[in-house]
Amino acid sequence: MDTALHQNKTFDTVDYSDQKLSDNEFINCEFINCNFSKSDFSYIDFLDCTFKNCNLSLSTLKSTGLKNIKFIGCKLMGLDFSASNSFLFSMSFQDCLLDYSTFIYKKLKKTNFIDCSLKDVDFSNTDLSLSLFKNCDLANATFQDCILEKTDFRSSRNYAFDPSENKIKRTRVSQAALAGLLEKFDLDIE
Repeated sequence: MDTALHQNKTFDTVDYSDQKLSDNEFINCEFINCNFSKSDFSYIDFLDCTFKNCNLSLSTLKSTGLKNIKFIGCKLMGLDFSASNSFLFSMSFQDCLLDYSTFIYKKLKKTNFIDCSLKDVDFSNTDLSLSLFKNCDLANATFQDCILEKTDFRSSRNYAFDPSENKIKRTRVSQAALAGLLEKFDLDIE
């Protein structure tokens, strides 16, 4: 079956929930106010696309190509980004709800997370070097065996990670967050 190519298109207020969107390729497309909750994006490629105010919660991303994608004001709860295609994997997030999502083993170097909720997100074995977490809530997020070199957490809150289990050279943190970095030592910090 031939792949349908969608290029330079805008999709506005379309409901794709619970649908399998197979054999599609989207290049430089914009999705506005669309509902993709529980959709199956397996083996679909997105290149240079923007999602604004869309709901993609609990969608399937098996071998999905996500290349230079912008998510703005989107609900992305429970997504397993680790199942997506790693080739040219690149995204940015602004004003997004990413709670309970997974990025295990992904290269997220220089990724921007701005004004996002990242509660209970699993970043295990992820390269987040040079990334920016600006004004994000990282409550119960997992950072284990990560590359966090030159990553900026200063304006974010509720993050905790073990410095001995992550590469943290030149990682930028706020003074208020130091307690979260020393959590495993069970210290009383005043």
